[in-house]
Amino acid sequence: MKLFLKLLRDIRQSAGQFLSFVLVIAVGAFFYTGLSALSNNLSAYTETYFEEHNLSDLNVYYSQLSQEEIAELSKVEGINKMEGRYTFDATEAFDGYRAALKIHSIPENNEINTLAMTEGSLPSSDGEIVLDSRYAEEHQFTVGDEIQIRVNDNELAFTISGMGENVEHAKKNETQDHKNYGIAYVAEETIPKVAGSFFYNELLVDAKEGYDIDKIGKPIEEQSKQLPYLGQESKERSFSYSRLMATLHNNGLMSKVIPLVLFLIEAIILFLAMSRMIDSQRNQVGIMKALGVKNSSIMLHYMGYPVLVGIVGAILGYGISAAVFVPFISVSNARSYSLPGIEFALSYDLILPPIIVSSIFGMLACYLSGRNLLKERAAQAMRPKPPKSMKRIFIERIPGLWSRMPYNYKLILRNIFLNKRKVLVSSVGVMVSTVLLITAFGTQASLQTVAGQYEQVYTYDLRVHYKAGETLDGNTLPAGIKSQYDLSTFSIELKKDNQTEKASLIVTEQDNNLIHFYDEKGNPLRLDNNGVFIPKSYADHYGISEGDTIQITFMAPELGNKAVEMKVLKISTQYSSPAFYITPDYLTSFGLEYKPTSLLVEADPSADLASIRSYFEKEQVVDAIYDKADLRKEARYILQQNSFVFIMFIICAVILAFGAIYTISSINIYERNRELATLKVLGYYKNKINRLIFFENIIITTFAVLVAFPICGHVYKLVVKALSSTHQQIPDQLNISIVLVSVLVAFVLTILTNLLLRRKVTRINMIESLKGLE
Repeated sequence: MKLFLKLLRDIRQSAGQFLSFVLVIAVGAFFYTGLSALSNNLSAYTETYFEEHNLSDLNVYYSQLSQEEIAELSKVEGINKMEGRYTFDATEAFDGYRAALKIHSIPENNEINTLAMTEGSLPSSDGEIVLDSRYAEEHQFTVGDEIQIRVNDNELAFTISGMGENVEHAKKNETQDHKNYGIAYVAEETIPKVAGSFFYNELLVDAKEGYDIDKIGKPIEEQSKQLPYLGQESKERSFSYSRLMATLHNNGLMSKVIPLVLFLIEAIILFLAMSRMIDSQRNQVGIMKALGVKNSSIMLHYMGYPVLVGIVGAILGYGISAAVFVPFISVSNARSYSLPGIEFALSYDLILPPIIVSSIFGMLACYLSGRNLLKERAAQAMRPKPPKSMKRIFIERIPGLWSRMPYNYKLILRNIFLNKRKVLVSSVGVMVSTVLLITAFGTQASLQTVAGQYEQVYTYDLRVHYKAGETLDGNTLPAGIKSQYDLSTFSIELKKDNQTEKASLIVTEQDNNLIHFYDEKGNPLRLDNNGVFIPKSYADHYGISEGDTIQITFMAPELGNKAVEMKVLKISTQYSSPAFYITPDYLTSFGLEYKPTSLLVEADPSADLASIRSYFEKEQVVDAIYDKADLRKEARYILQQNSFVFIMFIICAVILAFGAIYTISSINIYERNRELATLKVLGYYKNKINRLIFFENIIITTFAVLVAFPICGHVYKLVVKALSSTHQQIPDQLNISIVLVSVLVAFVLTILTNLLLRRKVTRINMIESLKGLE
């Protein structure tokens, strides 16, 4: 108990040092608990959500399909259940704009892609409709309201029977724009009113467990040869599911990489500081030994310090995460996905890893530092270590320099070279902190580069997507279009060294100047007819170089899952939504037909873009339209979704850096109490002593920064590589301005630390420090 009281007294006497340790641990606990809660809760929820509402394994599209034809198709081996539905597009007029609605019919006994109702009930007649709750909230609709929608050239009125969300539309579009785009559901009785007669145009397939969906899709296509078959899409290739899975993958990486980096840095800081702290209490260890305290008790006494720091820091980090991180990820997730009823909460077991990691490294530092000291006899331990013999330093050997140097600088340099090991240890702490600062600022800058690439790569005014199997006659386009280029998008699978990866292949004209390609140095690239452009994210992951041959399989069953070998023409830098690019001529060289699925449009500067867009909106074959405003929204969306994590990463890096510099500087002053007291006795004013300490810390920081320069690039690349995936590339080149800002922050923190420690120097008791040993 007396040793425990001593521990508490030591903490009270160095409260600032204890607080800096606690903040260092709290930073790691904050990120670990927050990111783990995000990853674990989202993963568990989506798995249950998909299973509970039975997300369809395959969607098959037709121009027209009867119930009898569905019954025949349901006999395909591996199918558990099939449901037909009619899907159509509509618009709803508001003041100054029109919102697009994608509307599905609901089968009478709906078991696939079932709705999660949040209010009201399912539609029971042809005059009722269910809106997705986010769209209804955006437009302030309530159950019982009437809405007017336009389908083709007809105006239809519906009464809102309820609101809900559907598992197939967890993500509607890139930016989750609920104002301009919504999902709705109607009863099957509405189909004749919209289509003119009763038929389906979409088939939902629920596969039996264990069956390969691609092997089910092929026989469905075979049996559909006599039907107006348009195509099919598995859930893995669907927009919503693929984006959600990519998010889960990235969240899983972030929940491991960022806390791991922070834990390692915390461990280094804690290890260095605890080692120095035991050395600084050498005489107290001798007194305890003289009083008969066992060596094991002394060791456990000092090991209690990092354990107590770990517990307090982990609890503090856990509490801040619950108050700040969890509410933010709840709002951020609601902005990104429509997942009704999802809740984010911290489980109590998340508090254990930060405590264990910090305690292990702190106790290890105590053991390694204290074992040799505990072997000494009490009388020997109570005496200070014999002073080191001072040798001439290399600066003294430079003719004329040492004699002209002010005495204060001689003191600083002699102290540095006399305690080279301590200075090196101090430099390591500052160096690690500087590397972390550079990594944090660099990662945030990289995120801004990712968002800024959109408008640099895509320079079109409109991007028009066609409905499945449909296309637009280029000869009937309206006036005012300066240039237009077709696109065709295929779902493919890359095979490399027994590994497979799903991706997108975009086919467009060689002279398409509305999409721009760049290499990793920012030089423009140009498509050619004898190869494929592959994203750098895929090239890095699979070790692909220019001139290599890669195997690509077209996943669409209508293409017969054809496998081809393509030559890698160039490797292009694509930060977000990376895709493979080829020309139509290269596609047809493999015996495949080129059929456009999208159109890029550039308008004349003097043309009315609104009227051009209005023309495409009226076309029946058009499924969706995007413009430059959507590109800007997507860029802002990327920043909004990720900036919080990286801004907090920067704040935590600053806290870690401050904690490291403050702790090490505090221990330096404690170890030099006798020396500083001697200077005070000799007549040095406190301001002069503070200047000596200040310049010494500046020299240590400068040395640490210079050492950090070559290291930070490698650490930054490791972090970027860990956070990147084939679906997202993050720039791995540091900007010199980022490095300079980080270095400036390191020096500012050093200056701030010196200002906070001035009182510690002022409070040095000269008699106590000089006579304490006696």
